[in-house]
Amino acid sequence: MATVSSIAWLPVGKKPLLANNANSVTAITNTPENNSKEFYQQLNLDETGLSEQAFEQACKGYNQLVKKGELEEGAYLVVCDFSQSSNKKRLYLINMEDSVLEKNTYVAHGKNSGSEFAEKFSNKPESLQSSLGFFVTRNTYNGAHGLSLRLDGVERGINDKAMQRNIVVHGAEYIGNKWLQFNKFMGRSFGCPALPAKESAAIINTIKNGSCLFIYHPTASNYQKSSKLLNV
Repeated sequence: MATVSSIAWLPVGKKPLLANNANSVTAITNTPENNSKEFYQQLNLDETGLSEQAFEQACKGYNQLVKKGELEEGAYLVVCDFSQSSNKKRLYLINMEDSVLEKNTYVAHGKNSGSEFAEKFSNKPESLQSSLGFFVTRNTYNGAHGLSLRLDGVERGINDKAMQRNIVVHGAEYIGNKWLQFNKFMGRSFGCPALPAKESAAIINTIKNGSCLFIYHPTASNYQKSSKLLNV
């Protein structure tokens, strides 16, 4: 299994210092979209299994949200690549200022989205499916799954009912290496991008209050055609 390059996991709740790096968020935002390919190669994301198309779309939407002022300065980018099996580490937490992949771990999809692979997506309440597209992280709270992070779906008609549906980032015992020892594939959520319980608090405290989370699937052509963030 490939190792994550240049890991610099931050203390809980601490944001990175501004980086004097040619590939910082400012540089990426002010350059052509095709520079995402260079950034992808720089982070060796192919070795971790992240789809290049997923990363390209993630960067494009991220840049649009920065330009619109919907992301705080120095926002993180989190990519959930649902083209991969849930048994793979398909969540990527990227420090855009320092050009660092800080975390690569497991993430669950919705119960009615599929079994091992996510195939169906919805914005409807009680669908128990994952929603695609771009979300902005908001505040945290303590709920049934412990520390949880609210997600604001910013794409109308695609994921804008996330708050109404209580789609949040939280920890769960049904996802992680221990679960795979006794099950064929990871457990599933009610639509939330659930994380391994032992890792969730650190990730949540790092990306809370204004980071970008993108959920990708390659065959969701309706999303790719209708997303205003991808079609600019």
